[in-house]
Amino acid sequence: MNFELPKLPYALDALEPVISKQTMEFHYGKHHQAYVNNLNNLVKGTEFENADLETIVKKSEGGIFNNGAQVWNHTFYFMSFKPNGGGQPVGALAEAINASFGSFDKFKEEFSAAAATLFGSGWAWLVKKEDGSLAIVKESNAGNPLRDGLTPILTCDVWEHAYYLDKQNLRPKYIEEFFSLLDWDVISARY
Repeated sequence: MNFELPKLPYALDALEPVISKQTMEFHYGKHHQAYVNNLNNLVKGTEFENADLETIVKKSEGGIFNNGAQVWNHTFYFMSFKPNGGGQPVGALAEAINASFGSFDKFKEEFSAAAATLFGSGWAWLVKKEDGSLAIVKESNAGNPLRDGLTPILTCDVWEHAYYLDKQNLRPKYIEEFFSLLDWDVISARY
């Protein structure tokens, strides 16, 4: 199987001023593309040569896992956005957030704290557990909650390349503005 950089449902400058075109050119166009290229090279001649991305994330190790998970994570992240996004979810996801966290504002506070306090590089995730309840988990580096049997709903990339060109070392500012880009229709469909 040959993996490809997914097409975005918006232009590279569509998320400005929160995420600049320059950040998108580097983050999506260079970093994400490099993970795709690396994965395609690494899986050749291995048991994962014809595997789908989710299988690679769940079962591989080392370089294949790191690059495969980063392709999956970044695709999931970029597909969560839309120009003029934001607001709050409605329906089943909103009910689950209220049941699990007490309110959307409390969820946002806890999710933001998880993203802001993750040491080094990685991802903050909103996940659905087997019982349908929601939880927030932090994963370092290329970590992905699929490996723990959890269903990813939302993620925030806190690798510095996600925000450094626009926000420098102000990770909390990036996280605060991240919520203004979210496409809750796409995210709710994951629940």
